[in-house]
Amino acid sequence: MTIREKFEEREAGFIIGSGCLSSASKGRRRNEDHCNLRTVFQVDKDRIVYSNAFRRLKYKTQVYLSPLGDHYRTRLTHTLEVAQIARNIARAMRLNEDLVEAIALGHDLGHTPFGHSGEVALKEIYKESFSHSQQSLRVVDKLERHGDGLNLTLEVRDGILKHSKGLGAIIPEHHKEKAITLEGQIVRVADIMAYINHDLDDAIRSGVIKENQVPKDCVRIIGSKHSERAAKMVWDLVSNSDVTSEKPYLNLSKDMHKAMNDLRGFLFENVYRSDQVHREFEKSKRMLIELFKYCLLKENNNSFEDELAEIEIKDCTKASDTKERMVADFIASLTDRYAMELYSKIFFPSPFK
Repeated sequence: MTIREKFEEREAGFIIGSGCLSSASKGRRRNEDHCNLRTVFQVDKDRIVYSNAFRRLKYKTQVYLSPLGDHYRTRLTHTLEVAQIARNIARAMRLNEDLVEAIALGHDLGHTPFGHSGEVALKEIYKESFSHSQQSLRVVDKLERHGDGLNLTLEVRDGILKHSKGLGAIIPEHHKEKAITLEGQIVRVADIMAYINHDLDDAIRSGVIKENQVPKDCVRIIGSKHSERAAKMVWDLVSNSDVTSEKPYLNLSKDMHKAMNDLRGFLFENVYRSDQVHREFEKSKRMLIELFKYCLLKENNNSFEDELAEIEIKDCTKASDTKERMVADFIASLTDRYAMELYSKIFFPSPFK
C-alpha cells in the first residue's frame, strides 16, 4: 500500500458516513495519476497554497485599504482564520478536515482589490452578474498555471463557488446555494463566523466604532472578546447540528442565529458603510473603473499585454474570451498596492526632467 492508501484507510475509520472520503471524490475535470503520498484533497490544498493568486491575498483589502497598522486583517489573514475555524468544526464533527481546509484556502482567490468596492466596480463597468465567488472558481479553473488551471477536485470547486456572500443566508435552505458536501457547507458558515468576528475586532481597534456601540444582545450571546466569540459560535454550530442522521444537517440555535445576523447587520451599517470606510471605497471604485476603461482602449493594447504578463495571466484567456472578460480578469487579479501604483503611473503626470 502507498502512504496515500494507508491514509485513506485511516480516514475511512474516522470520518463519519455523511463525510466526504478522499477516496470517494468525484474526481477532477482532467484525469491524472494519483499521488503516492497525498490524498486528492491534500493535493488540492497544496496547489492552492503555492498559487500566485494565494500569495496576492496578502496585499488585498479585508475592510481597510492598505492599513498601516501591522495588526489589521488582510484578505490572506481572513482566509487563514476561515480555514482554522472550518477545521475545528470539521474535526469536532468527524468530517474531512483536508477538504474543508482546501475549500477555505481557495474561497477568496478571485476577490478583487479594495475589498467589496472592487466587486461593485466590476458589477458596474463589466457585468452585473460578476461575483468574487465565480471569479475564484475561474482563477482555479483557468487563470492559474498560465491557463491550465489547478485542476482541483469537484468537491473543492463546488465549495469555493458556494461560500458565503454579503447578507445571504448563513445556512441556506435552497439546494442551489448549498455545497454538495457538508464540508463545503461548513466553510460557508466558518467564513461568516470569521469575518463578523475579526471585522468587529478591527473596527474597534481602528476607532470606527466603540465597544459600547455593539448591540448588547449580541455581546450577551456571542461574547465580548475575539476568542470568546469564536468559541461560542463554533460550539453552538457543533452542538445544534446533526451530521450522523439519515438526513444530516448544519444548524445554529435560534438565539445564536439571530445574534450573528444582527451583528452582521450592525457591521454593514456602522463599519462597511461608515463614512470613514465608504469614502475610501468610493475613491478605489473610481480608480478601478478608470483602469478598466483605459485597458479596453485599442491604443493601449501593448501596455495592457505587458501588464497581463507582469501578473502572469497573459496566456490564460481563450480566443472566445472578449476583451472585457480579459480586462475583468486583470482588474480582479490586482492587489491594492499594484492597482494604486498602476493608476499613478498611467494617470499622474511625471515631473519634467
